Amino acid sequence: MESAGELSYMENGESKDLLGKESWNNGIRTAQNMSNSLLRKKSDPMLVSSVRFRMLRQFLANLQEVILGTKLAVLFPAIPLAIAADFYKFGRPWIFALSLLGLTPLAERVSFLTEQIAYYTGPTVGGLLNATCGNVTELIIALFALYQNKIHVLKYSLLGSVLSNLLLVLGTSLLCGGLANLKKEQRYDRKQADVNSLLLLLGLLCHMLPLMFRYAATPGVFTADSTLQLSRASSIVMLVAYVGYIFFQLKTHRQIFESQEEDEDEEKAVIGFWSGFSWLVGMTLIIALLSEYVVGTIEAASESWGISISFISIILIPIVGNAAEHAGAIIFAFKNKLDISLGVALGSATQISMFAVRL
Repeated sequence: MESAGELSYMENGESKDLLGKESWNNGIRTAQNMSNSLLRKKSDPMLVSSVRFRMLRQFLANLQEVILGTKLAVLFPAIPLAIAADFYKFGRPWIFALSLLGLTPLAERVSFLTEQIAYYTGPTVGGLLNATCGNVTELIIALFALYQNKIHVLKYSLLGSVLSNLLLVLGTSLLCGGLANLKKEQRYDRKQADVNSLLLLLGLLCHMLPLMFRYAATPGVFTADSTLQLSRASSIVMLVAYVGYIFFQLKTHRQIFESQEEDEDEEKAVIGFWSGFSWLVGMTLIIALLSEYVVGTIEAASESWGISISFISIILIPIVGNAAEHAGAIIFAFKNKLDISLGVALGSATQISMFAVRL
């Protein structure tokens, strides 16, 4: 039997113990982690334990956990297909569609890998890593849109991410949770909801301030420089507020944001630190490649499918990019665990509004 201070993990296909590290379960496990965990499946370590060569056993064990450890593994073939379609100059709409499908399991696996790394770094560093990588798909797509000077795609994709979380995910979760629990009372933590709601309100005010200043100016007066300076000042305020929110979430009031879901068996790391870090870097690079395909082929897909770029950017990209997280939030609402659903919807919207937009 393992003591409470021990942590077991798989490295090189063998079981080891890690002493002296604070368990991620003893830290903060966010609603986003809980939401994505519904789409994971346990692997059997006996399948690779019979491999004689240590390096091969390590690779197969990691491959089993990272690639096959999700119910979305059936979508991984879309990644090489998208790369092959680009290499052989297939139709650009096909490249766009395959890239979107490939981003779906990658977003869920990034969440899994950040959670694995958090077992070794402790709850504070793990929480910061999770906060940074929580919406990495939308952030990378936005950066590529900015790099390719497609400002309309940048604005639409970030706006769509906020709207999909607040309207689609939250609305569907409340509707499905209410229908599935008609004879039960649905409860949620008001403190956590208040923090996220007030941050979203602050973000809205900071976004509107430059626009209001521009339209309030006297006609004929050149206000571009003043509006730019005001926009930069509001961006700094929002970034400072977001840093304060992270400190509030991970340090001073951690208990407010801890998930109330408790597993019967204590969860343990299944891959080593450096293995998880390497996989995280590799998957981030693949996300960057697919995001470049998405941004580069969005106009061709729009023309071929007869759908406007604004619709694709606001509706399709945010939904597909975080499909695993969104599905988990709705499933938790069915189980009458509204706190987790609210944490997913409001937390993701807060991160996009306060961090990604202003960054």
